[in-house]
Amino acid sequence: MSGETTVVHVVRHGEVHNPDGVLYGRRTGYHLSELGRQMADRVAEHLAGRDIAYVVSSPLERAQETATPIAKSHGLDVATDERLIEAANVFEGKTFGVGDGALRRPSNWKHLTNPFQPSWGEPYIEQVVRMMGALHAARDAARGQEAVAVSHQLPIWTLRSFVERRRLWHDPRKRQCTLASLTSFTFDGDKIVSVTYSEPARDLVPAHLLVGAKPVKGKAKAFGA
Repeated sequence: MSGETTVVHVVRHGEVHNPDGVLYGRRTGYHLSELGRQMADRVAEHLAGRDIAYVVSSPLERAQETATPIAKSHGLDVATDERLIEAANVFEGKTFGVGDGALRRPSNWKHLTNPFQPSWGEPYIEQVVRMMGALHAARDAARGQEAVAVSHQLPIWTLRSFVERRRLWHDPRKRQCTLASLTSFTFDGDKIVSVTYSEPARDLVPAHLLVGAKPVKGKAKAFGA
């Protein structure tokens, strides 16, 4: 590396208390479950020995609550960046499943015409633009050190896919971004030189929510600021 090394850990929030099984999306009032709080504590323990200089979060409660123990362990406050928010979705507040939820209603089928955009929510490219902005802002706030940015599964996966130069449309079941996982971007100066993925709370995550047998690490192609 030729420049200053900075690492930004983009963390997915922990498990949410959602007994009705609705797609909560950007709705407020959804907090971490007791298990979710354990996940947040586990991430904080995992990062306790790292040189964290900045912690920032989506404005939604579940993300803020995940960020809090991480910030506390480093004597920091939690900043808020609206760009880290969950992706917008027309099905927010509804149950969502084939045969037993919103997909069953013909009035909703118009939202399913284009999976490549996607037609049911915030376009992937718009997620890329805001998430890249938040990522670079976190890098700038922690130059030469490390930052933590807490966000949500789809925006994180879309960001990683863009950096690693994969197509943005995908099968949601194959996203490698489980609860309380870290997708870590290493910068050489202003350029992303690698991306790694880890799951410090893996043993707390229900087995059916895990993708693959083991967490993996992967390098990203160099990407300019």
